[in-house]
Amino acid sequence: MHVFVTGATGWVGSAVVGELLGAGHQVTGLARCQEKGSALASIGAKVVRGTLDDLDVLHQAASAADAVIHTAFNHDFSRFAENAEQDRRAILALGGALQGSERPLLVTSGLFGLSPGASELEVVSPASPRKSEATARDLAERGVRVATVRLAPSVHGAGDYGFVPILIRLARDKGISAYPGDGSHCWSGVHRLDAARVYRLALEQGVTQSVYHAVADEAVPFKDIAQAIGHGLGMPVESRDREHFGWFAHMASANMAVSSEYTRGLLGWVPSGPGLLADLEHPDYYAG
Repeated sequence: MHVFVTGATGWVGSAVVGELLGAGHQVTGLARCQEKGSALASIGAKVVRGTLDDLDVLHQAASAADAVIHTAFNHDFSRFAENAEQDRRAILALGGALQGSERPLLVTSGLFGLSPGASELEVVSPASPRKSEATARDLAERGVRVATVRLAPSVHGAGDYGFVPILIRLARDKGISAYPGDGSHCWSGVHRLDAARVYRLALEQGVTQSVYHAVADEAVPFKDIAQAIGHGLGMPVESRDREHFGWFAHMASANMAVSSEYTRGLLGWVPSGPGLLADLEHPDYYAG
């Protein structure tokens, strides 16, 4: 297939591009600047210059592809509402290019707002501030072949700059690796390369479901994550109230742990990368 990938130079998107190219697919990736475009071209992908605000560019690139994977999202939490609206518009532009065809679209979202242990069948609340999944459902009602890949809150691996590094920076700043309450609430985790394989397998099977869970570690207690960070930094580990976590308190306190049993069985997906706690033993997480 010829696949158009947004966020093609990002943490998840770059792994997806590598996975697709390795399986013999052709990839066109969206890149914001010449430097990122050159990096994409160097591994064999075609490049389209643009951003999520360039809706005509997104529409044209999606129109020329056999399938589309949307991994891009601006994670500046100070502008989350605006970024969610930007994401919604981009998804509509991509879906509009595919409407009336059988060409699939995979949209990326997270686990925030789902019940602990939720399956792929549970629907995210319409009140969720991120609109990726709700927009995908709207497109499905218009006849677009679209599905959502829900990513674990920790998509980990060498070079990680996601939520766990935020916790590591917070521990450095405060001199303590903390967990809210008793730390019994859980996060799911997935290695970045395992997550990329979910996207490829879903595309190759024709995107037959509305939701897939890219989740390897289904439920890692938050206290265990804090203890691993404390061990890596040589710091004490203690409970703290929500205020300790500042703007990140809503994520640090959230129970974001779901089942991926259905996705594993449907796709024949067997995660092979290290688990979250094993990855947190690697010194690269604490360098710099």
